Amino acid sequence: MLDRQAEALIDDLLEYIEDGRVIPIIGEELLTVRDGGVAVPLYAYFARKLAERLSIPGDALPPTATLNDVVCHYLRDGGMPEEIYPKIRPILSQAHFEPPEPLLQLARIDRFNLFVVLTFDSLLANAIDQVRFAGDTRTIELAYSPKNPQDLPGPREELRRPVVYHLLGKLSAQPDYVITDEDTLEFMHYMQSKGRGAGYLFDALRDNHLLFIGCTFSDWLARFLIRITKSRPLSMRRTEMELIVGTEADHDPELVRFLRHFSPRTKLVSCPPAEFVAQLEARYRARKGQATDTVEAAPASGGDTGEPVPMEEGAIFISYTHADVDAACRLRDFLEEEAGVDVWLDTRQLELGDDWDQKIRRNIKNCSYFMPLISTNAARRREGYFRREWAWANDRAMDFDDSTPFIVPIVVDDTPNGSEGIPERFSRSQWMRLPDGEGSEEFRRRIVGLVRNYRKRVHG
Repeated sequence: MLDRQAEALIDDLLEYIEDGRVIPIIGEELLTVRDGGVAVPLYAYFARKLAERLSIPGDALPPTATLNDVVCHYLRDGGMPEEIYPKIRPILSQAHFEPPEPLLQLARIDRFNLFVVLTFDSLLANAIDQVRFAGDTRTIELAYSPKNPQDLPGPREELRRPVVYHLLGKLSAQPDYVITDEDTLEFMHYMQSKGRGAGYLFDALRDNHLLFIGCTFSDWLARFLIRITKSRPLSMRRTEMELIVGTEADHDPELVRFLRHFSPRTKLVSCPPAEFVAQLEARYRARKGQATDTVEAAPASGGDTGEPVPMEEGAIFISYTHADVDAACRLRDFLEEEAGVDVWLDTRQLELGDDWDQKIRRNIKNCSYFMPLISTNAARRREGYFRREWAWANDRAMDFDDSTPFIVPIVVDDTPNGSEGIPERFSRSQWMRLPDGEGSEEFRRRIVGLVRNYRKRVHG
C-alpha cells in the first residue's frame, strides 16, 4: 500500500496528466522479465549474459553485478571498449522478452504522448504498440547520442503519434548508448553544452511536469539530470513539479537535503515503482470511468480475440471492407504523417457482438468525420461489419444540417458515383478519389480545413 504522501501526490499528478502536462521518465527498476520462469531485473540479466559472452567467470564479479561492473572487469584484463557494444544487442534479440506489466500500464494512460526512457531497450515502445495499436508498429522511437542528438518532429503538443525518446541512447552495434559510468558522464557533458541539439525535446522537458519512475541514479546524477531537464537553476521559482519515485528514492540524506533547500518543487516518493504505476493507472481509469478498454497481445489483423483500440475523441473514423485493408492503412498513414490529424482505424475487423457494437458506435458518435472507403469490393459485398458502421454513420449524419459535412467518402478505385450498394447519403456527399488510398496535396489541404472547422465548431 502507498503511504498518504504518495496518495496525495498521485492526486496532483492525475490533474496534471489530464491537462496533458506530464512526461514520464522511466528507468530500469520497472524492467523485470521472466527468465526460466523466474522474475529477474532485465539489466541484471544483461550483465550476466554479457559476462558469459566475454568469458568472465561468475565468481569474479559482485553477486549483483551491473553492466558497468562487467565492463570494468573486462577492461582491467586488457579488453577494448569497442568490443563490448556489439555483444549486447544479440542478448536481447535472442531472449524475446514481452513488455513487463508496469510498461503496459503506463501505455494505457493515453494522455501520455511523450515518454523518455533512460534504458536502451525497446520494451516500452513494444508495450505502447501492443496496448494502443493492436501490435502494429506505430510508436516513434528516437534517441540522443553525442554524435547524433535526434529531436522530436515538432513541439510536443503537436505530436500525432506517441514517441519514446531514449535519453541515454538506444541499443545498436555502435557505442552510441550508455552501459558504463563513463558513458553516462559523456552524455551528461554533451547535454549541458550550448550546441546539444534536440531543442524540441528539451523545451518539452523544461515546460512540463516530470515523473521520474524507477530511475536508479546516484545523488549527483539526479542533481545533474534534473538541472539539465529544467534548463535553469533549480532554486529559481517555477510551477512545474518533478516527482521521483523509486524503491530507495529518499534514502540518500544528501540528496534529500539538497532538494529540500534548493529544489522544493522536486518531490521524492520511496516505494516500489511497479506498485506506484499500478495505482496511477487504476486511478486514471477510474477517473475516466473506464474498465480496461485496451488491447493486450492482440494481433494487428486477422486475429480472433480482442477489443477495438480506444479512439481519441474527435479523430477521423476510417471504415472499410477487409479486402481494402491495405488502402485503409495507407490512407491512415498519410492522414497522420502528412495532414497531422488523429485517425481511428481498426485493422482486425472482428465481429464480437453487443460489447463490440457498443464501442464502435461510441467511436462513430465521437469522431469528427466518418470516412468510408468506397470500392468495387465494398459495393459488391452486401453483408459485412462495415455495413453496420455505415448505417450508424448514416444515422448520426441525420443530426447535421446540410451545410455541415460529416461523411467524407474516399474512393480507392474507379467505382462510379451512384453505384449500387453505396448508401444514398454517401453518394450525395463530395467524393475524393485516392487510388489505392494514396494521399495528395489537394486532399491534405481539404482535410486540414475540415479539421479546423470541426475544432471551431466544437471549441468555439
